[in-house]
Amino acid sequence: MREIRGFLEEQYGVEVSPELISTVTDSVMEMVQEWQNRPLDRVYPIVIFDALWVKMKQEGAVKNQAVYLALGTRVDGTKEILGIWVSPNEGAKFWLRVMHELKQRGVEDLLIAVVDGLKGFPEAIRTVYPQTNVQTCIVHLTRYSLAFCSWKDRKAVAAALKEIYRAANASMARAQLEAFMASELGQKYAMIGSSWQRAWEEVIPFFEYGPAIRKMIYTTNAIESVNMQIRKIIKTRGHFPSEQAALKLIYLALRNLTAKWKQPTPHWTEAARELAITYGERFTAPRPPL
Repeated sequence: MREIRGFLEEQYGVEVSPELISTVTDSVMEMVQEWQNRPLDRVYPIVIFDALWVKMKQEGAVKNQAVYLALGTRVDGTKEILGIWVSPNEGAKFWLRVMHELKQRGVEDLLIAVVDGLKGFPEAIRTVYPQTNVQTCIVHLTRYSLAFCSWKDRKAVAAALKEIYRAANASMARAQLEAFMASELGQKYAMIGSSWQRAWEEVIPFFEYGPAIRKMIYTTNAIESVNMQIRKIIKTRGHFPSEQAALKLIYLALRNLTAKWKQPTPHWTEAARELAITYGERFTAPRPPL
């Protein structure tokens, strides 16, 4: 109740009675459940998955819980939040449940799924959507790599890694990775080369695409921007008394934010032409009327 009251005061500058807030919170939860179960599009060309951490009270203790969001790009280039999921720990079993839920809500195909190295996620996606290209967020992988470096080496390592992901194709990128691993810096920070090798199958889809699509899948910045807006609203709340209370406020914040999403993402016309050539009927097949 306190969170909803704070949201209304912060967003709209109005003060309301506890009685009205109680009525509002009940109706908000109904809206959350309806939104979480709404039908989705048949295909999403690009879906980006990411998480933010929210303090919630569970079993008498305040714990950090991961709240996962999925940001989908529709065939017309507009964006949509597909859902919100809360889990104390990530893993293949959790992500498999999420994928099955998307399937049940009408999503027949994901062309490209962008993830940030979450454990078990690529396997879960491919179990339900075996044709999906799973793409590791290059920015997340680079940040992870630089965390191994001393400050004086970071600039040089970042420059070397840039040569990998800016290569013209996968074979040239592999050659740049091997050159880095053989270099003095690569041998000093051998764990960086190893991390790129482990993620390589989720790195190389990136090189199949032209500039318009690369810009969209290079980073999870689009959904991180959404998370940042949510954090601005929840940062003054301390912690939530329950998962339900957190979902209510996050839903209201998302509804307020996504109401402005009317236009296709920049450069979508160029990206759509490439998607149509690359994926054929998976992208262009007629959709049945709603």
